[in-house]
Amino acid sequence: MKDLLITEILQEMLPHLDNAQMIQLQSTLTRCLAAHEVTAHNPAEEIATAITSSELLTMFLAAKKVEGCSSKTIRYYESTLRHLLAASARHITHLTTDDLRGYLSDYQERSTCSRTNIDNIRRILSSFFAWLEDENYILKSPVRRIHKIKTAKVIKETYTDEALEQMRDHSAHIRDLAMIDLLASTGMRVGELVRLNRSDIDFERRECIVFGKGSKERPVYFDARTKIHLRSYLDSRTDENPALFVSLQRPHKRLQISGVEIRLRKIGRRLGIARVHPHKFRRTLATRAIDKGMPIEQVQQLLGHSKIETTMAYAMVDQSNVKRSHQKYIA
Repeated sequence: MKDLLITEILQEMLPHLDNAQMIQLQSTLTRCLAAHEVTAHNPAEEIATAITSSELLTMFLAAKKVEGCSSKTIRYYESTLRHLLAASARHITHLTTDDLRGYLSDYQERSTCSRTNIDNIRRILSSFFAWLEDENYILKSPVRRIHKIKTAKVIKETYTDEALEQMRDHSAHIRDLAMIDLLASTGMRVGELVRLNRSDIDFERRECIVFGKGSKERPVYFDARTKIHLRSYLDSRTDENPALFVSLQRPHKRLQISGVEIRLRKIGRRLGIARVHPHKFRRTLATRAIDKGMPIEQVQQLLGHSKIETTMAYAMVDQSNVKRSHQKYIA
């Protein structure tokens, strides 16, 4: 308890003292408190410890649900944080920065997971402890001093023009052609694609409204080719299902994410195109849009990203264009 008290005092005085004064203060506090017994009488802390760690987690998840987080995100938060609770015998409000650093280090060593995964865990811990701080269950989040973990930047592949044309030319069904065109021209998420209904498509304006993460609405736009192929597909259907894309076999149920992924993988294997999946269309659109001079803020709106950093991570500028720009402006 003495160490906790000294740490709290030092944290409070950090903005007001220089390094030498901080060292002197720590030495003085340690010496003066050595002969004394320190007991906690913090009402907020007493309230917090009266509530179990599991109950605090449940309250946090409820708050996230109210904020509009998807059920998938909630499940990810819960599994990550319950793993932390299981790994520590201490109450969640008593965990320190060193405890959490040790937890992240041990977790990475045991699971041999990537730095990206560890940083994702750090972000979830940061969100949880920031909430505890905002709700006055703790004085200060112990994750504040755990900085973003550096990760290697991997340039992910995009589809070439030739690969896109190959997929279009060798689509076994008009549905697959319409699906490829819609993904390629709008950059929508596959989850947004499968939730679309026929009535959502505005052929005159060549646009539709999709529901993205957090149930956020945004318009997306498609080209004339997509319009023609999408209309041909819908005209060919005899079912009454309101879904925009349905299974080819009766009873023609709404196509699910796994159905789209499996179909695209089959097309890719047949054509010898590596790693064909829905998200690659989205990354391709973002990369080409930025590469051709579309303002990054507009690409952000098009993709439905809340943070522009996310858009930048999706868009990897074509290196050949960088070389041409260097020759034009510098060489």
